[in-house]
Amino acid sequence: MTGRPTRHLSVRRGANPRAPERESDLRVRRIMVGRPLPAELVGAVLTRDLRVAEERWSKGRRLSADDLAALGAAPAGDLMTVLLMGRDDIHEDDAARELAAAVTGHGLEIRGPVQSRVDLVASIPGVVHVRVNALERLNRIDPLEVFTVHDGRIVEPGDLVASVKIAPHVVARTALRVAIRIARSGSRELVRIAPYRGTAVAVVVKESVRDTARERFEVSVRAKIEGLGSSVASIDYLDDDPKAVAARLAELTRGPDRVPLILTAGAASTDPTDAIFVALEELGGRLVRRGVPAHPGSMLWLARLHRTAILGLPTCGAYSMATAVDLLLPRLLSGEPATVGTVAKLGHGGILTRDQRSRFPRYARELDAPEG
Repeated sequence: MTGRPTRHLSVRRGANPRAPERESDLRVRRIMVGRPLPAELVGAVLTRDLRVAEERWSKGRRLSADDLAALGAAPAGDLMTVLLMGRDDIHEDDAARELAAAVTGHGLEIRGPVQSRVDLVASIPGVVHVRVNALERLNRIDPLEVFTVHDGRIVEPGDLVASVKIAPHVVARTALRVAIRIARSGSRELVRIAPYRGTAVAVVVKESVRDTARERFEVSVRAKIEGLGSSVASIDYLDDDPKAVAARLAELTRGPDRVPLILTAGAASTDPTDAIFVALEELGGRLVRRGVPAHPGSMLWLARLHRTAILGLPTCGAYSMATAVDLLLPRLLSGEPATVGTVAKLGHGGILTRDQRSRFPRYARELDAPEG
């Protein structure tokens, strides 16, 4: 006797309300260690860890013909349970690999599986993008799991970005097909990293930033820009005069000196008569957003002039404090547009206390943080 009779599981395999449902043909078999085992058990899946001849076999292992021989030759033991997959079933490791391939986008490497978990690891520095609604739809499918870091997280090579896990040892292909269809339904991958574009950034500073503060300012602003793979094209200190500011902004937004991004400092962000705002209006630019939905960030502002984005730094953002600048700047330097939509994303997780520090670029993780 090789074990108790095969038992068929009666399991509904609907992945979601629109997915086809059927009775599972997954079979459960109880076998006895130390007795001859039939060849039909080749490919059966262990449901618990087992030690055989001083070797540890992990649950989820697919039994080979050699494994069956080793089990039959082992000292007699207790009954154990194995699973025999049906025609429409797939092993957890294979399912995890297939789902990971469908989920994985630019800038990610696939590692694993280890115990049916496949990790997606950053291969480049950049900003993580997650299609959150699609992710939630996918995770409604029992028993598939995809979990990620927060959308907008700044990562470096080697950082864990997402994982794919299959809960049981065997899953129906119908469920996997639905999940893969969801993952591939959008114009972008479910999870990807937007790389930094190596942008040339100009800096325009009003003379209100005095000599004693300039060195600190330049060190800070270079750390931000160069820490995100871009370069400082120029730093100009201008008179507090709309004509002087307008002349330089015109040069930086048109012709051979045009840059995609300008950082400014020294403007009174709540004063519409400030020289920078007057110059911006005279040149036909527009303010996109005064303040952003994050703290600290109410003194930050974003504008556009022709094809150039202009980001106004608050005093704390220009010097020693981590602010919303350090969340918005990586997005701009990885290709996101200077729009209200880009700014609006900062609201989720916008309380930038020290416990949020992991969301910042590396250069900002040791800066001061607000209390709340």
